[in-house]
Amino acid sequence: MDDQNKNLILATALSFLVILVWFVLFPPETPQDNPNTNTPVAADVTADPAGGDAQATNSAALLPGTLATRETALAQSERVMVNTPSLSGSISLTGGRIDDISLNNYRESLAEDSPMVTLLSPVGRPKAYYAGFGWAPGGNLDWPDVPGADTPWRIESGETLTPESPVTLRWENDKGVVFRRTISVDDKFMFTIRQSVENNSDADIRVAPFGQIQRHGEPADLKGFFIIHEGAIRQSGEELSEFDYGDLRDFGADPRWGAGTDVVEVAQNGWLGFTDHYWMTTLIPDADQPFSSVLQYNTGGDIYRAEARLQTLTVAAGSTSEVTTRLFAGAKVWETINNYEKDQNIYRYIDSIDWGWFFFLTKPIFRVLHWLNGVIGNMGWAIIGLTLLIKALLLPLAYKSYVSMAKMKELQPQMEKIKEKAGDDRQKLQQEMMALYKKEKVNPASGCLPILLQIPIFFSLYKVIFVTIELRHAPWFGWIKDLSAPDPSSIFNLWGIMPWDGPQPESIMALIFIGILPLLLGVSMWLQQKLNPAPTDPTQAMIFAWMPWVFMFMLGSFASGLVVYWIANNTITFIQQYLIMRSQGYKPDVFGNIIGSFKRKTKDG
Repeated sequence: MDDQNKNLILATALSFLVILVWFVLFPPETPQDNPNTNTPVAADVTADPAGGDAQATNSAALLPGTLATRETALAQSERVMVNTPSLSGSISLTGGRIDDISLNNYRESLAEDSPMVTLLSPVGRPKAYYAGFGWAPGGNLDWPDVPGADTPWRIESGETLTPESPVTLRWENDKGVVFRRTISVDDKFMFTIRQSVENNSDADIRVAPFGQIQRHGEPADLKGFFIIHEGAIRQSGEELSEFDYGDLRDFGADPRWGAGTDVVEVAQNGWLGFTDHYWMTTLIPDADQPFSSVLQYNTGGDIYRAEARLQTLTVAAGSTSEVTTRLFAGAKVWETINNYEKDQNIYRYIDSIDWGWFFFLTKPIFRVLHWLNGVIGNMGWAIIGLTLLIKALLLPLAYKSYVSMAKMKELQPQMEKIKEKAGDDRQKLQQEMMALYKKEKVNPASGCLPILLQIPIFFSLYKVIFVTIELRHAPWFGWIKDLSAPDPSSIFNLWGIMPWDGPQPESIMALIFIGILPLLLGVSMWLQQKLNPAPTDPTQAMIFAWMPWVFMFMLGSFASGLVVYWIANNTITFIQQYLIMRSQGYKPDVFGNIIGSFKRKTKDG
């Protein structure tokens, strides 16, 4: 066996090893609750970031609680109901927190009785997750003089929060200062919180407005997969920063701000919050509003916090001041977020979707896919349409490649003669081969170019299918109900014919007992190979023979949408290559090559 074949076999063995290690290191995860979500939290008082004597948020908003049912936790406070086409839930009048939000148009699973996705949850529940707003006191005010986490707000106007009817909450201290919080919401996922301070006292007061999002423990459905960012996200002027939950836990304590803290002063174009796989909550001050962008982790309560601390205001006696902050709480729908970016002047808000390093490919690929889905009305067929467009764009390069491959086939007899003549003299073999290529104007490497270009496209589409919510629970036809999930059919039950279930997706058996789509992928790759005779070298022939079936099992656990793309790509490539090779006078003998491969196997056996 020569060195080239040894290297080929070694590379193949290493590839199998990498695949095995991959599935061992990154098995499908089963969500688990964090046992630390209920630990009580001590309040921390920090200095005013604007340099005045007002203090930033006393974290009384971090209330201790006992684990309870959702109904019990919600019943601890009077509430204002939220009812929009996209959202349902309630706002707690204790503290005025937005802490009970479900997404009307998204279910936890494909089951008909599956509950709606719950985004925000009240204190007292595992994984409590909520948004609060308020004022930090200064001047002649102290913490009891401003509304806090346990302040009993009353409704001044409005009954149920809808896109047509905002709700105003009111609280007044014993010094004659009136605090109002007017909350409105659109028909998607954007809340607008207008906070006002009416100073009816006989002295000036100083207050620092803030908005904060607090999350008790890591999310239960945390993927922990490197291809998607989950954790804190922050836009600070021109810079977009991402922090996973481990990064937040590593923050050092700041003597001004307390706890583990990271602070960035933002002059304009800022927003921050938490992003999950498909959902997100972000605080969005006005584009020209300076603020301190604060990310914190409280070790005592396992609580993560994103906070926008706006500049301190001086409210003269007899006057009123107000400030407005927006809160996005919902699904990362591309069209919705794109409209918010344009219509509400939220800088780079579309980048809250994790487009990855290949953003220059993932963004246009998704836009085209989104457009095709709008035209066709089915994401599966849109993926096939996208494949056709990509293949059409790459056709000139593919044409040159396949023409070169056809010429290489014509040169096969001459190449065999050169090999026989050169014998074991490798240098002479290479020199004469290069002379032949130059004489016939053939580039042996040109056949690799279409494959090399397909690699970044393939990974970019994988990113798009994995990350974007538009693919979540998107059906194609028949048994494919979710293009973002693996093919649910299985050889184990003969693809549903036998009366028992296939292996669970998280089981190692699911990698072996693959579905119909991965099988079609293997067949399409195998047929594509049969456009050409098998290599004469037995080692190369063996590796090429196994390659389609190796890829079949490798991609068997990938999202169905990605496998659909790969099958369509193989099919179109087969047709293109066949027609181009015919146009160059080379007639591929597909059936003859298939029969020949079986004869060789029979002979070898």
